[in-house]
Amino acid sequence: MRTIDESIGHLRGETRYIDDLPEPKGCLHAAVRLSESARGRILSIDADAALALDPSVMVLRAEDLPGENQIGFTKPDEPVLPEEEWEYWGQPIALVLAETRQLARKAAAALVVHWEELPARIDPRAAAAGGDFILPSRSIVWGDAQKAFEDCAFVVSGRVDSGGQEHVYLETQGAYAEVRDNGTLFLISSTQGPTGVQRAVARSQGLPMNKVEVEARRLGGAFGGKEDQAALWASLAALGARASGKPVKLYLDRKTDFRATGKRHPYTSDFKIGADKEGHILAFEAEYFQNSGCSCDLSPAILARTLLHATASYRVPNGRVVGHMCRTNLPSFTAFRGFGAPQAFFVFEAALDALAQAMALPREELQGKNLYREGDRSYFGMPMKSVRAEEAFGRLKELTAWDRLKAEIKDFNASHRFEKKGAALLPVCFGISFTKLPMNQAGALVHVYQDGSVLVSTGAIEMGQQVSRKIRVIAARTLGIPQEWIRVERTSTLTVANTVPTAASTGSDLNGMAAKAACETILSRLKTKAAELLSSPVQEMDIHEGRLRRKGGDAAIGWKELVEAAHASRIDLSAHGFYATPGLFYDMETERGSPFAYHVYGAACVVVRLDVLRARCKVESAHIVHDSGNSLDEKVDRGQIEGALAQGLGWTLLEDLRFGPDGRLLSDSLSTYKLPDISFMPQKLVVDILPGRENPTTPFNSKAVGEPPLQYGLAAYFALLEALRAAKPQGETRYDIPFIPEKIHAFLSGSAL
Repeated sequence: MRTIDESIGHLRGETRYIDDLPEPKGCLHAAVRLSESARGRILSIDADAALALDPSVMVLRAEDLPGENQIGFTKPDEPVLPEEEWEYWGQPIALVLAETRQLARKAAAALVVHWEELPARIDPRAAAAGGDFILPSRSIVWGDAQKAFEDCAFVVSGRVDSGGQEHVYLETQGAYAEVRDNGTLFLISSTQGPTGVQRAVARSQGLPMNKVEVEARRLGGAFGGKEDQAALWASLAALGARASGKPVKLYLDRKTDFRATGKRHPYTSDFKIGADKEGHILAFEAEYFQNSGCSCDLSPAILARTLLHATASYRVPNGRVVGHMCRTNLPSFTAFRGFGAPQAFFVFEAALDALAQAMALPREELQGKNLYREGDRSYFGMPMKSVRAEEAFGRLKELTAWDRLKAEIKDFNASHRFEKKGAALLPVCFGISFTKLPMNQAGALVHVYQDGSVLVSTGAIEMGQQVSRKIRVIAARTLGIPQEWIRVERTSTLTVANTVPTAASTGSDLNGMAAKAACETILSRLKTKAAELLSSPVQEMDIHEGRLRRKGGDAAIGWKELVEAAHASRIDLSAHGFYATPGLFYDMETERGSPFAYHVYGAACVVVRLDVLRARCKVESAHIVHDSGNSLDEKVDRGQIEGALAQGLGWTLLEDLRFGPDGRLLSDSLSTYKLPDISFMPQKLVVDILPGRENPTTPFNSKAVGEPPLQYGLAAYFALLEALRAAKPQGETRYDIPFIPEKIHAFLSGSAL
């Protein structure tokens, strides 16, 4: 068994995150005072009681910012601290500094805030009715849906609701800031996007970006929650450092993190779908009401991915989909694994389920008839290449012996009055690239030192997904040396500038290709030197397992000797690599183009057992067939698939993110917000990896693995629905995530929730 070096520190508890780092002398701790209503006007803040606690206490407000009180870049609607009005329950309204964290939090609680309540809006449909949108709505129209519906033998419509989801990263939001020589700012931020933090801090501090250095070490999880949202906490830490002249650390406790940060976007949607008598889908319409929260954040990009995944894994010749970014007085909802696609998948699969019920056909029959095939074009005009939807779906049915499984479940249900089982299949077709085209780029810096050791720096952030390991694999394969000779450095805006967030499942693709390009530049120089040393053509030079060889010949020179010879000849052993994903384009006026480099395919089968009397369910088994290309590290990819499934199951069956009618977060702790644990996961979990295929836009024909598998969790929702229908065939179906016990009971009892 091979040990993964970077795992040893985790196992021993030695890995250091921001709150584990030694604090310099004089370091102050920061805390925030949060608002206590969904919307309010600040009349005054009395700091006397807080300041009386200790001489070290400082209280900072919006007027103390030396730069612009704004970190919203798509739209200027995100103040660092509110000047007059707050927009959600839990918004930071003042920053407090003190010698200790405990004292800072005590002082924050001692602030006396005088305020008046303002009208607030919580429901996205009400916001839409009032025309309160973050940005103008978007729509994609193709074919002639109106005429197609007239030709359909079956047409159904309905409503679909999906709740939000808390990130619950192990490491809460945090940042460290200090002022260095010449007024430069140095920050360590728990962020997926160092450049975004750099821009936000520079803007709010009135500095050029070259005077703000942001370092991102290993994160204790993120899942999208530290893509844009980390910028606020870094900006507050920077404010404290410049105002006090001392280093400042800001680190949130769990309850504050729950209350003050964004989550997965809740959606409420309407659909209409039609098919011919054989079950071929002819038309589809959907209207998505995205609960965007109080500010823009990443809502436009998330809505874009919803619209670009509106038909999930299926070809639909006619349709219209419309998305609204509804502004509400809730925390600004933000990126979360899947980034708007899971909400779209759920709407279409729910529509397909309703259609299957109307046609008295098995869902899987409709699924199989309508999957994307090679040569199809997506509804937004993208040619579908290397399509593996039918391959994955067929392989899954073979793996699970689907027909036999259904028969066994039917027999079980017939013989068990108070227990029922259900099974469902769910195919996945997930596009890989940022939907904002300029973000599909990355840089890397590679140094080869005189002793032959190699240092690689990229814009990729390690947050537990092992992107650093994959970049190490890529560099080792490219240079032809053992992985042990390579170190991947933490990310810094000094070494790699203008980074894009490690998000959208592009971390290994973009940064790996940039690192590969840098390594290839150095390799070319070394091969030229090797050809000179061996008096042979450059084309015959090959480096393998740390030894220079003539192709087809014996080892001639060791890697270290070659590097020393190159250095002695004054050959540059450093290189910057850059990669921009080719072939991407999208016209937002016509809503047509090819926004993705490729698609990831797969399918899942989930079996659920329902306890009818207790209104509880248990996921018995999950079988997954997944397309991960030529995996850079199959064990890592399998871990990502299983972890994504857990998060998907949690979203669909368990995690009840709940706000009160006044906008207050009710599920604000781990006692009121339930997460999937090991006992929640299926006892039987089988992951089958499809053979790799050529995929030239990625390192060594690999494929992204972070987000696509989350959709597999939706299979559990429909499996539970099948079990409920076995218990109560005439029950009223409400498509509503999460399917918690209260909703199970409502289905069985016929009561309103």
